[in-house]
Amino acid sequence: MQRDPLTIESLLALTALESLPRTGWVLRGVRTPETIGEHMLGVQWLCLALAHPCGIDAERAIALALVHDAPEALLGDWPRSAAELLPQGAKRHAETQAAAQVLAPLGQRARELWDEWQAQASPAARFVKVCDQLQLGVRLLRYAREGRSGLDEFLVTVRGIDTRGFAALEELRCDLVRLLEAERALRA
Repeated sequence: MQRDPLTIESLLALTALESLPRTGWVLRGVRTPETIGEHMLGVQWLCLALAHPCGIDAERAIALALVHDAPEALLGDWPRSAAELLPQGAKRHAETQAAAQVLAPLGQRARELWDEWQAQASPAARFVKVCDQLQLGVRLLRYAREGRSGLDEFLVTVRGIDTRGFAALEELRCDLVRLLEAERALRA
């Protein structure tokens, strides 16, 4: 069986995620910031650790976490400030087009997972969305423990994560906030 050459091109395009930095950290002056690939891996670890206590199929959650930022291989990581300046729906449209381009050659399953993620219609997709947000808190804690400062706005973001329906994720969010506040107090 000969593989479609577009599959190889998609796989090559996705390798960009390994080195593309997360823009939010770059804009706050973090040297050697986390990459999109590192972020995606962190989300997958959260899914593995917390899916079962939340009544979610871990394999499905990990698969959703794998595709959730795939469009960024073609688009890069748009900060919230950039997305807010675009016409309504433009970011979502661009992500849908990029997902189709980069994931379609990988098979119907990859595209179905992306559609489920984007629609946020399943408990698994909503669970992964919260893990995506909580991973920011985990990375923020790492940066705080490394002595990095000027990132307090991200603590506000972690405090505001809506974990409704996922008690284990709420417990993690509270633990992260407590630890981040303790780190902040140490620096003060």
